[in-house]
Amino acid sequence: MEPAADERTVRVSTLELFFDLVFVFTLTQLTGLLADDPTWAGLAKVVLLLSIIWWIYDGYVWLTNTVALDVLGHRLLLLGGMAGFLLMALAIPTMFDEGGVAFGLGYLAVVSLHGWLYLRATSASEAEAIRGIVPYNLAAALMLVAAGLTGGALMWALVVAPAVLLWFVPYVARMEGFQVAASHFVERHGLVVIVALGESIVVLGAGAGGAEVGLELGLIAILGLALSAALWWTYFSHEEELEHAMLVTPPTERPQRALLLGYAHFFLLLGVVLVAAGLKKAIPDPLGDLGWETALALGAGAAMFVAADTAMLRTLRVPYGRARVVAVLAALATLPIGLLSTVAQVAALAGIVALASVRPRGDSATPTAR
Repeated sequence: MEPAADERTVRVSTLELFFDLVFVFTLTQLTGLLADDPTWAGLAKVVLLLSIIWWIYDGYVWLTNTVALDVLGHRLLLLGGMAGFLLMALAIPTMFDEGGVAFGLGYLAVVSLHGWLYLRATSASEAEAIRGIVPYNLAAALMLVAAGLTGGALMWALVVAPAVLLWFVPYVARMEGFQVAASHFVERHGLVVIVALGESIVVLGAGAGGAEVGLELGLIAILGLALSAALWWTYFSHEEELEHAMLVTPPTERPQRALLLGYAHFFLLLGVVLVAAGLKKAIPDPLGDLGWETALALGAGAAMFVAADTAMLRTLRVPYGRARVVAVLAALATLPIGLLSTVAQVAALAGIVALASVRPRGDSATPTAR
């Protein structure tokens, strides 16, 4: 099946890349939050906040997928959204203490600018579609502001509520009016994965804290890079097929598939955060046992990344090898290795994830539309 004749070929702009750099600062903060509190409560905080943040970030991906960014007013509103994301990122470490109001106000600014720009600069069908979503976005933001003014169980409830609400918005609001430019959409998601993987390298430096580079530090750094490279290779081994699969999807069906891709990328990025937090904890004593929390973060993070990427390929009917399923199970099985030596676990994970990028023999590289 050939791509739609009216397919837009606009590519990702430098302003969008700039936007992504600000967004990825939120991932850096979430990584630090989990590294400082490697407990189930710490993980719950990261999952909740990433759910809330990713919803509106992906909303901006949909927005820039259709809005012309060479208009001064559009650029200024997008820069305003970046400021809101920056405020949210800065407030993440203290979100569940005294920083909740700042996070909520940042989120309120982000969703307000997003809705305003959608209503102002998109087609009539898209403006009508976003009208069904804006009330939920504003309700979530107001709940987050209220969470910052409270504490205890009520605060947790006011954070959990918007996280759950936003996941179900697409099933109560009409999505048919949205338009998805396939090439731009796939490219934008791919670029945020690259930037996020770069963040996992940056945390190695943060964890080192200026320590002298000896054999142990150099070894864990190189192996950490190898693991990130394996994750990158796994994701981009089917880049062209992903784009083609979206291109041949009828325009009326793309919003639903785009939603599923967005959900898959949430788990991809959560996997990156888990791996990055594990690497950050591993830096001080890479040859020692850092506990089950670090081992679980590394193994589960790598497994989640590969599983989410495989689910995305399955959604778009892109062929993939059985090695991916083996890699998911094998990554989870590295937990005992991590209990003996973190550097050994990272080395094992780098090799295991690399297997996930092996393409099936006879892969036609031509996914179907349905």
